[in-house]
Amino acid sequence: MHSTAARFGEVAREEYGFDPTVTEFPEGTKTAADAAAAIGCDVAQIGSSIVLVVDPGTEAEQVVVSVTSGANRVDTETLADLAGGETARMAEPEEVKEATGWTIGGVPPFCHENDLPVFVDETLEEFETVWVAAGTPDAVFPLDPGRLAELSGGTVADVAE
Repeated sequence: MHSTAARFGEVAREEYGFDPTVTEFPEGTKTAADAAAAIGCDVAQIGSSIVLVVDPGTEAEQVVVSVTSGANRVDTETLADLAGGETARMAEPEEVKEATGWTIGGVPPFCHENDLPVFVDETLEEFETVWVAAGTPDAVFPLDPGRLAELSGGTVADVAE
């Protein structure tokens, strides 16, 4: 197992009491479509952790995470509103790494470097199992949507365009 995915597993066990069943796919799971193809599930079952900056360049600036179904696109205006802001934009790769401790394509929904607000796409609740990143663009793990919201401290909301 890649050392970064192994580190994610260790943090999940130590800090959350959760033992993820991490699966790695050499062909990659960087995009929701790639992950769904590798896993053999519907793209809507992929929970993509999308990092956004709310009210960038202001004193109120904050970084948030939206765990969005792979079948949806995150609505930045809705996310800004949910986070109590006016505007939001996708975070740059360096901002993602600094805020979460993970790189784009491998950001898990919890085990972040900083305490970040998390919003979970309500459409993920339609499934018994969803798949999310485990620290690298090649590693994922399954869990049920309720556990996803619980472990991430996430607010379940309509985040899709």
